[in-house]
Amino acid sequence: MYELIAVTDKCYYVQSPAKIGLVKLEGADVCLIDSGSDKDAGRKVRQILDANSWRLTAIYNTHSHADHIGGNKYLQGQTGCKIYAPGIERDFTAHPVLEPSFLYGGYPSRDLRHKFLLAQESAVEPLTEDVLPPGFTPIDLPGHSFDMVGFRTPDDVVYLADCLSSRETLEKYQISFLYDVEAYLQTLERVEAMTAVRFVPAHAEATEDIAPLARFNREKVLEIAGRIVDICAQPLNFEAILQRLFAAYGITMDFQQYALVGSTVRSYLAWLKDAGRLTVRFEDNKLLWERA
Repeated sequence: MYELIAVTDKCYYVQSPAKIGLVKLEGADVCLIDSGSDKDAGRKVRQILDANSWRLTAIYNTHSHADHIGGNKYLQGQTGCKIYAPGIERDFTAHPVLEPSFLYGGYPSRDLRHKFLLAQESAVEPLTEDVLPPGFTPIDLPGHSFDMVGFRTPDDVVYLADCLSSRETLEKYQISFLYDVEAYLQTLERVEAMTAVRFVPAHAEATEDIAPLARFNREKVLEIAGRIVDICAQPLNFEAILQRLFAAYGITMDFQQYALVGSTVRSYLAWLKDAGRLTVRFEDNKLLWERA
């Protein structure tokens, strides 16, 4: 873990629970794509920088989830590097309490105020094309998060952030976190058609051919959507739908899973309603979902 893996002469990634991209710039300067899950991840990255006599100039955050921005504060404090994040992700990175608050739908209890969902604040600036290294191209990858982006480097390496989960992860956990189902499916369609020297997803193995994994992720989304529609053959409220989905996929309920999977299921319900596959009605002051 935290081994530096070379992709090309200039492009690397740090093998970690959420891969950290590292790209050599001019001279001893390097930049990171994300920073890992916490201060300890930041320390591991700092050791790699020191061992290679590299100077960290910038961190480009793909999105604001804690496992991608958790090392920001430590690395910024140690190196003085700039940090950039796109769109709404910048606001969540600057004010990380927004993440568990968004997931829960209100003020998060202590069960959700921990480093896996609540990173430390860091000084972050808007990610625009003019702050990227020469030859870098941002790639819009919405769906998993609000304004998530990936990057294509001058060496034609594509860092894909969290737009794909590995087969092993999906087979184990079944339901991956999504914010916008429609946008996510469109992202997967674009990614499936991409070519590159190497793709580096944050939560799957680096590969030269990303299309099979993109298709697998899309099929899983459509499977979950179909299962939700089937569950709603009779009118049910959200809690009943969530309970039946957990049972169907063998997921164990705890506070974190309730927040993460619950938020995702609400996104599926909204998408299915907008697509005309589900309808809603109110009965005894309860919102009920039903197959159209």
